[in-house]
Amino acid sequence: MKKTRKPGGGRKKLKPEYDAGKNLKEQMKSAVAYYDSEMSLQAIGDELGLNPIKVRKLLITAGVYESEVAQKVQDTFEEYREIQDYKTSILSTANALQLSKASVTSYLPYQKGVYFPSTASKEKISVGAERQRRYRAMKRWRADPTEENFWGVVLAYTGVKFKTYSGLPFSYEIKKGRNGEYTKELWIDRRENSKSLAWSSVRLALGHIKKVGEVVERPKALGDIRGVTYIYGMFYRFGLINVPDEAKEKMKKAFDKSF
Repeated sequence: MKKTRKPGGGRKKLKPEYDAGKNLKEQMKSAVAYYDSEMSLQAIGDELGLNPIKVRKLLITAGVYESEVAQKVQDTFEEYREIQDYKTSILSTANALQLSKASVTSYLPYQKGVYFPSTASKEKISVGAERQRRYRAMKRWRADPTEENFWGVVLAYTGVKFKTYSGLPFSYEIKKGRNGEYTKELWIDRRENSKSLAWSSVRLALGHIKKVGEVVERPKALGDIRGVTYIYGMFYRFGLINVPDEAKEKMKKAFDKSF
């Protein structure tokens, strides 16, 4: 008699211990560590036994590698991705930029499920992708400290958990107006109710920072500004200022939970 196939049966994995996703994460972590120590792509490739193009793709996936070409490819791809599937978007990008398909894919992150553009709402992207978005926004502002780029940082941290000097938790949201553009007003969520924080106040406090990373003893040191207690917590989370050890202990638990 013919044997009945058992549910879940089939060919056994030749290497059940092999985990492609885990291997990718480990390679990415190692590549970032070497890249942070200012090693070249070729040198990193020699250490990991990879070619420089794959190293670059790992760094792009991690959100730490940027170049004009990479940005152009990613921006073009994202435009097509809004109306086309993944493979068609790659071909369209290749045609538009006069590049090969392989060149286009080499400048895109490794796929982790569904691909969403950088403009997608945070509800549609992973925690890792949110972290990359924040990292890129801050890196962009530090390289070119314009008001527009700093606004990009503030947008990237929407919904993130912060704590005030005294340890009170809060987050903020930024609403869109009728024209679909973001309003220059932050709505601070303190559980019981919401308070508005003007963008002009944030810019004013930013101008009072003498040196990035310096210790700012108290919120008022950033100026006599409405809502400065929230701005103080935001700037610490952004990495723009340091805070006294006493305040740092109160904030630490919230940061550990967020990351």
